[in-house]
Amino acid sequence: MVRKKSPGKDEQVGGFEGILKGFGDILEKLGDLAEAGERLSKTGEVEFGKDKQFKGVYGFSVKVGAGGEGVKVEPFGNIKKDKKTGKSVVQEIREPLVDIFEETDHVLIVAEMPGIEVEDIKIEITDDILTLSAEKKDKKYHKEILLPGSFSREKMTVACTNGVAEIRCGR
Repeated sequence: MVRKKSPGKDEQVGGFEGILKGFGDILEKLGDLAEAGERLSKTGEVEFGKDKQFKGVYGFSVKVGAGGEGVKVEPFGNIKKDKKTGKSVVQEIREPLVDIFEETDHVLIVAEMPGIEVEDIKIEITDDILTLSAEKKDKKYHKEILLPGSFSREKMTVACTNGVAEIRCGR
């Protein structure tokens, strides 16, 4: 059970809502950790429902940039905090963990999407925004990625092995 403190009153939040509240609070604090330069890492899954038909995936990646870029904390998964209600919710679509590598002749995007194969991946590009989505059975992923410039779809190649997608954007 999680104790939720409000001005003037304490409220107990138990069960599934308490679990989601705890995960939501962790994800919310990650931004604060990034600003403070802390190092932290966590990932996990939560199954719930009578037949465990719902699955919440949460985690974050701590990245230390070369050349003095500092620490970047990036949350991923499908547990998010609803901005209107303040409650944590499990979304149907997961946000994959993504790394971007700038090379001299291309930009490489690596996205972790367990259960996905290359034919399940859909890519759209508008100016310097790449929209990555994939769907296979109960696994759905979606992420908008800001690229370090504009790229042509014709100069992109996509490969996927064991749920790790590699998208090469040629210059």
